[in-house]
Amino acid sequence: MEVWSNVFSLALFTATIRSATPILFPALAGIFSERSGVLNIALEGIMLISAFAAVVGSYYTNNAWLGVLCAVIAGVLTSLIHAFMCINLRADQAIVGTGINILGAGLPSFLLLKLFGSQGISPIVERIHEWRIPILADIPVIGPILGEQSPLVYISLVMVPVSYFVLFKTPFGLRLRSVGENPHASETVGVSVFRFRYLGVIISGVLAALGGAFLSVSYLAQFVKLMTAGRGFIGLAAMIFGRWNPWGALFACLLFGFADALQAAAQASNVPIAPQFLRMLPYVLTIIALVGAMGRANPPAFVAKPYEKA
Repeated sequence: MEVWSNVFSLALFTATIRSATPILFPALAGIFSERSGVLNIALEGIMLISAFAAVVGSYYTNNAWLGVLCAVIAGVLTSLIHAFMCINLRADQAIVGTGINILGAGLPSFLLLKLFGSQGISPIVERIHEWRIPILADIPVIGPILGEQSPLVYISLVMVPVSYFVLFKTPFGLRLRSVGENPHASETVGVSVFRFRYLGVIISGVLAALGGAFLSVSYLAQFVKLMTAGRGFIGLAAMIFGRWNPWGALFACLLFGFADALQAAAQASNVPIAPQFLRMLPYVLTIIALVGAMGRANPPAFVAKPYEKA
């Protein structure tokens, strides 16, 4: 019992928020892209490329925030490739996304060797340190959990209500959702389907890039080969579980983050359970969530369907 009391502490819930962040960013990214009608399974690759770009930027400028800027630029450029092939060339969106994921797995390893002489890990770079929010940090229970986190954690949490407001309370969000539900009808009332799909994919790239940057210059201070460990795909699962709604995605990400934090805390406390079983908990939970969401999740009507002007 003493072992489990060490596991279920305030530190577990602090780690839950931290572990949910690199899942929440791609989940929100997927919502913007798929609400516009473009399937984006390339989030894992975008996160990897952006995580590497963040480390390179931080390494050469000695400024982690400039590293984040480099990550965002890399995420936008990669998402533009995805958008051009899916929107203009009307390529199969799942195949394009898979190709970018393969690129994201291989390109950083090649560049690591060229820039740093290592295939698997980069040098230690300047990282983004945690912020202590004075009033929030002094609140009992909540303070230890939310009062001292990375700025990117706070950005991810703020992006949930912002994303909801933009998607469901603004003319921009209405138009973005309309091109994902019925692009032909949207075109007849003067909404540019191509323009809004591009915007959806670009916003998606920015958010996924922030998730990658969080891993490499905030959670860690270096790039490690395949460091996303499937978080882009888990983010997509959270998006589906949350029914393409930012609030639903937040709940799912906290659930997955809790599973990840739980397995790490259990291993650190020497819980008598095989570590291999503990490490697979987040992924098992992802499968269960996807199976549970099947049949009741209604994606945008035109997601993954190329649009051609009449």
